[in-house]
Order: sequence, then C-alpha cells, then structure tokens
Amino acid sequence: MKKRIYIAHGWDGYPEEGWFPWLKKELETKGFDIYVPQLPEAGSPRIYNWVPKLAEVVGTADENTYFVGHSMGCQTIARYLESLAEGVKIGGAIFVAGFFKRLTGLEDDPNVQETDKHWLGTPLDLAKVKSHLLKSVAIFSDNDHYVPLDNQDDFRDKLGSKIIIEHKKGHFSGGSDGVTELSIVLKSILKIAQ
Repeated sequence: MKKRIYIAHGWDGYPEEGWFPWLKKELETKGFDIYVPQLPEAGSPRIYNWVPKLAEVVGTADENTYFVGHSMGCQTIARYLESLAEGVKIGGAIFVAGFFKRLTGLEDDPNVQETDKHWLGTPLDLAKVKSHLLKSVAIFSDNDHYVPLDNQDDFRDKLGSKIIIEHKKGHFSGGSDGVTELSIVLKSILKIAQ
C-alpha cells in the first residue's frame, strides 16, 4: 500500500508557497503520494471550513496516511485528528511552527484578532489527538516572530512529539523568511514513515 502525505498550509497560505513544492517533489521521487490542498478562504481561516476540507481530501485515513502542517495547518491537522473515530490510527505527523498556546506579533487588525481568538479559544482535546497519532515531530525556530518556543510544551508533553529547534528560520515562510527548502522536514518524514 502506497504511503500518502497531506501537506496543510498555514494562515494566508497556498499549495505553491515556500518549501511545499520542493518537499512535494522530493517525496514523490521517493514513491510517496503527496497532496497539498488549497484550504478555503486562507486569509480568514476558520475551523468549520478548514477541517472538513482536509477530511474531504483525505477520505479514509489509516496507518499509511501522514501529515505535514505549517503554522495554522498544524492546528488544522490536530483538529482533524480529534474528529476521527475511535481506533483509527494514522502513521504520523510533522508539525512545523505549530501552536496550541499562543501567537505573538499579530497585527491589531480586528479580523486578525478574531482569527486568533477563533482558533486558540476553541477547545481541543490533545489526548484524543494523540490517540490517533502513531508518531510525531514538532519543529520550531528560535527566532519565530509569531510562534514563541513555549508552544513546544504541549507537543512534547501532550502529543509525545519529538521536538526539534531550528536556528534562525523565522516562521519557516517562503516569502518573509526566504525558506524554499526545509531538509529537516524531509528527514523527519522519511524517519517516521520508514
């Protein structure tokens, strides 16, 4: 059975952004099926349309199903996993610049504040998320202006994720941080999906 990997972009993101095309190409050459869906209304992401969209693209999840999330994409993957039926296990997930605790450096714009509250104010059962997750890795940058390093605690303590801290990668964005390849993600996927 072929292994499938779904890449979930972040807030205001899109499938061709940053390091996604590079990762997709690298993983395809290694025999994985890769999907990078466009999540709806990316500039104003909401749980009620992002999670169902991911569920629709994935179809039936199993141990050959893996996820890579960037920023808000990590929230989306976690909330998707929370919604799975009891007993369903996925192969694993790589969370890049993920957060469950807090975000910093956001604009004062009311829509931005509303989106922040929408995601961080909606309860998420991390024990339930973990019950569907065989393996996970959470990758952070030591100079991320949006995701402070204390976000790693929940990934480590509640999801059992292996924590990796990268040096000076910002928010791992293609535009503002110039990150167009991310070898640590490729290495991490190959490790958990072997």
